[in-house]
Amino acid sequence: MKPAEPTQRQAPPARQHQMALFARNFFKHPKMLGSIIPSSRFLVRRMLNHIDWQRTRVLVEYGPGVGTFTREILRQMPADAALIVIETNEDFVDYIQRVYPDPRMQVVHGSAADIEQILAERDLGQVDYVIAGIPFSTLPGHVGESILNATRKVISPAGTFLLYQFSPRLLPTLHRTFSKVSREFEPINFLPAHFYRCKP
Repeated sequence: MKPAEPTQRQAPPARQHQMALFARNFFKHPKMLGSIIPSSRFLVRRMLNHIDWQRTRVLVEYGPGVGTFTREILRQMPADAALIVIETNEDFVDYIQRVYPDPRMQVVHGSAADIEQILAERDLGQVDYVIAGIPFSTLPGHVGESILNATRKVISPAGTFLLYQFSPRLLPTLHRTFSKVSREFEPINFLPAHFYRCKP
């Protein structure tokens, strides 16, 4: 099945406005974002290239920010797929809903630690892919572990958890939580990013 055409028809959001919103929220909540600017197109491409779009029916994104990954996910995902976006920052929730309207996407103002409940409330089964860039190194330890454990439980046996971090410190925890973890590195990003693929 070919990826669906995006339902939104407006031009992509002005880069200057995106950057200003992201930077403003970085200074308000630096531990929630980890970087002062959004991810580069190189990192987005590297991560999303690992998705088998034809077999994908349910995707989840943690911490979309200004939608750098969200826009590309919506562009490539099938017409009958569902995307659940979970964001704790209300400014970003409002922005995503306004700029990327799409009937396949549901934006949740909440915590990724509640992913099991969020999926159950929507009668969605296991997830094909979870995509994340939330800075686990700045989260309280119990919160990060709760998110990782819940993520492992909701991913289908053939599914994958795709995430990037600006530090390799999370790697030992990923190995303890998931059955298989592979690692890549994307230098063309601010900051250069460690990219992980985790199997449940």
